[in-house]
Amino acid sequence: MQATDTGRAVYWGTGRRKSSVARVRLVPGTGKLTINGKDGDLYLQYNQGYLSAAKSPLETLGLENDYDILVNASGGGLTGQAESIRLGVARALCELNPDNRKPLKTEGYLTRDPRATERKKYGLRKARKAPQYSKR
Repeated sequence: MQATDTGRAVYWGTGRRKSSVARVRLVPGTGKLTINGKDGDLYLQYNQGYLSAAKSPLETLGLENDYDILVNASGGGLTGQAESIRLGVARALCELNPDNRKPLKTEGYLTRDPRATERKKYGLRKARKAPQYSKR
């Protein structure tokens, strides 16, 4: 936790997913989502799946109208960024109150998804796709 120049408490959390990184700040407010200086609805293209994923940790704890979410997201696409925001929000909520950890853990919001793109191997066209085999 850190106090800003206005004296409000700020809680930080970092979320990662694939190549996306989201640095999340929770500030007491009205439940507004701001990503990279834009309104969250506009940034996530009004996609309800992305918006609900980003705000789901707050909804689990019933705090969706108590904190503003300020995000600096980079890398990857919208799906990866939305899921990295979810992890960052969950981690910030654990910093806010350690009692929040148990309900967030049971929902799976504190687990970092380890899946990432597999590297391409030499002799293959992609990570696993081989050239066509010809017997004769």
